Amino acid sequence: MKKCLIKIIRICSITTLPALAAVLITMSPVLAGTDFGVISTEQLKQFVDQKQEMILIDARTPAEYQEAHITGAINIPEKQFEETKQQLPATKDALLIFYCNGVKCGKSKRVAKLAQPLGYTNILVYSEGIPVWEEYNFPLETGPGYGKKIETAKLTPGELNAMIKADDKDFVLVDVRDEAEFRKGHIPTAICIPSEIFATKSDALPKEKKIIVYCNTGSRSYLAYKKLIGLAYPRIYQTLFADWKDASLPVAR
Repeated sequence: MKKCLIKIIRICSITTLPALAAVLITMSPVLAGTDFGVISTEQLKQFVDQKQEMILIDARTPAEYQEAHITGAINIPEKQFEETKQQLPATKDALLIFYCNGVKCGKSKRVAKLAQPLGYTNILVYSEGIPVWEEYNFPLETGPGYGKKIETAKLTPGELNAMIKADDKDFVLVDVRDEAEFRKGHIPTAICIPSEIFATKSDALPKEKKIIVYCNTGSRSYLAYKKLIGLAYPRIYQTLFADWKDASLPVAR
């Protein structure tokens, strides 16, 4: 991908931005099960910074859009497609970029499929979506509900230990501290996905399983928990490494 970006940057110096969009579509990987190209976070930010002519489309629900959306995006939800499709441009070769709640969310792909039969020929999907955009601290338009405190579903050390001892296959335990902390000691069976790149790496987490996040005292795992909500994971839990150690339970290294 880095080599691809270098080529795009060089092309940009000798061509127009609309032509750059066409080049990007031909160079992008194709989203599985579709003929749509995929645009990365870095490429989309480059388009935004260079004021590329495009229509950025948030395919999530109106409530999600109102809470926070990428600056300049319009909202065309799947269930309200017929009522909202008039926002699409009359020009059929306009660049349309669809996004939703990340790589495990299918809304952007489904809405793009609804738009394609209308004759649009330049469609990209920003599959990493708003969770990764937000993780990079790129521009968002936010509503009054953004940043609202939530209550997490918590697991006690005893409950988690019982799940581990039973060799329960229905959960993934994620240590969201940094890798150095993880190497010094972690709860057995845990994988490490640091909180600052949690959304970026979330494609490793299966949506059909419980996802349990933890850090030392709760602040970083709370942020990861909120990201999982945004990524539409249905079963999310939080536990604390400090409580685990206080209970004298085993620590893996």
